[in-house]
Amino acid sequence: MSARRPTIADVARAAQVSPSTASVVFSGNAAVAPTTKARVLEAAAALGYRGPDPRAASLRRGRSGIVGVVFEEHLGAAFLDPVNTHMMDGLAEGVAPLGAGLLLLRDDPPPTGDAPTETTGALSLRSAPVDAVVLVGCSRRLTESLEILRARGIPVIVMEGDAGPGIPRIELDNREAQRQAASHLRTLGHSRAAIVTLPFDGRRERGILEPGDPRVPAIEVTKERLAGARDVFPDAPVHIAAASRIDEGLQAGRMILADSDARPTAVIAQSDLLAAGVIRSAEERGIRIPEDLSVTGFDGISLDGFAPYELTTLVQPSTAKGRAAGEAVVRMLEGGAGVSLRFTCEFRAGNTTGPPPSLT
Repeated sequence: MSARRPTIADVARAAQVSPSTASVVFSGNAAVAPTTKARVLEAAAALGYRGPDPRAASLRRGRSGIVGVVFEEHLGAAFLDPVNTHMMDGLAEGVAPLGAGLLLLRDDPPPTGDAPTETTGALSLRSAPVDAVVLVGCSRRLTESLEILRARGIPVIVMEGDAGPGIPRIELDNREAQRQAASHLRTLGHSRAAIVTLPFDGRRERGILEPGDPRVPAIEVTKERLAGARDVFPDAPVHIAAASRIDEGLQAGRMILADSDARPTAVIAQSDLLAAGVIRSAEERGIRIPEDLSVTGFDGISLDGFAPYELTTLVQPSTAKGRAAGEAVVRMLEGGAGVSLRFTCEFRAGNTTGPPPSLT
């Protein structure tokens, strides 16, 4: 019996890096530190792993040995968010039984009125040698990609989005979880809260949602988390961030806290990075956390240099979510049915929330 063919997970263990980092080295679609890249390639050479070879794999089993992962945002920006890194780690583990590599793609439609070019994401989805595709989110723009993939007969899994009937979904209980954080603030006695959201759509423009503004987020995660916060604070002002980043939270926080007469006593941020930025903006103004202002986040990531704060947040199983998507890919490529799964977040109370100033 021949020895088991090494997988990308084996290479990652040997190189002491995450599976997603090892996969990125072979995809070539995102920057990796030269020392890390060298360590991964050395480990791969020692194990006899040369990466996914579409031609050899197709001769062997009629597959390319590649699973595409489609992001809407720029790949460099996507991997600034630890949630995406953990998700990719799980995804790489999930597809490891296939011996498959991950091909990172960004979905860029061709300019209006122009024919697709070799640099557009639409053409990549038409021609990329992939066995299956994982869509990270599914806004209106990614729906166009879905039609391309359906026409090619390629299995599709959607993470945190709704691609319609028949497309398996891996998602979180976003609305229920965000409602839990908002209810925590209400129980503490807060009546004036502000909300800092993730991007509303693929344009990723920051702004303020004025009362009566009919706009609804096109991105499923943003929409569900906003609904959960509004279940408890229906009239809370909404500040839209352009990305899940600390600097975006800092800008939103500066706007929210600028008017001392209209300042809220609590801020509900849709990510931990946004929450950290809001807290930094409070520190700039000498506003104490949580004595003067309570802040909640969402994700449960580790924030370096954030002491003495322990963020009150919702902890999501990012790695398990990615692994479930990878396992669904394996099932579908082996002839089984894709299964939708819904993960539950865990509320974690930290030291960034407390009673409002009027009750202390």
